[in-house]
Amino acid sequence: MPAPERIPPGRVTSGDLRTLLTKGELTVRGRIREASNAVLYCSVSHEGEEAHCVYKPIAGERPLWDFPDGTLAQREVAAYELSEATGWGLVPPTVLRDGPYGEGMVQLWIEADPSASLLGLVEDEEPGEGWKAVGFAEVGEGRTALLVHADDVRLRRLAVLDAVINNGDRKGGHLLPTADGGLYAIDHGVTFNVEDKLRTLLWGWAGERLPSEATQALAALTVALTDGEPLATRLAELLTVAEVEALRERVAGLKESGRHPAPSGEWPAIPWPPV
Repeated sequence: MPAPERIPPGRVTSGDLRTLLTKGELTVRGRIREASNAVLYCSVSHEGEEAHCVYKPIAGERPLWDFPDGTLAQREVAAYELSEATGWGLVPPTVLRDGPYGEGMVQLWIEADPSASLLGLVEDEEPGEGWKAVGFAEVGEGRTALLVHADDVRLRRLAVLDAVINNGDRKGGHLLPTADGGLYAIDHGVTFNVEDKLRTLLWGWAGERLPSEATQALAALTVALTDGEPLATRLAELLTVAEVEALRERVAGLKESGRHPAPSGEWPAIPWPPV
């Protein structure tokens, strides 16, 4: 039998990947131990094709006080579905399926480009050209530095997506720039809460007007979230009625304001640890 064809990065948006991830045979290759929940590095093969992926079984989820038990995998899939609906393709293909340790989330593995620079710490009071300020951070021995992120259209799209899905944990380590100029974001388990939970490193555009492509994406989401539309039907399988309604309200609120949200000051705006 010939060896399976490895899926190259350039095919990350292929519709065939959903079939591969959903129907393929999962083989566990190792565990990513720095993760707070069980995260298994796997290969998946189907009809002569193979890819690497991440498998997060629901049984390995750590309970959280502010999210119902056993729902993080569904939220990861819902984040992918929302990302696809915007047309921005910011979340790697993600499915919900059975695996060696029960039902869980399976997501295409993305090889990040280690040379790409999206975040940084600078000694100046203001960010340099091409960068946006997040805030000051302690760097030891009583010193502070300015935390900055790139003024990058891909990150700006992600900031909008995070506001829509109410991401409570957008850390630097969740950003995966690729050598071909793409950007993917991972770890969307703490999303879609009915309460405002937005915590992110991407505050650089806070209060600024949304770009036209963002307002167009929000308009498209408004239609796609109407009862009976495929996206709304799919999300009803993954989230509660209240969570879907809160999602609609966030989209409507962003459309009405026309601006990137700003920190409320009622809770920490930046996740810890930030990376």
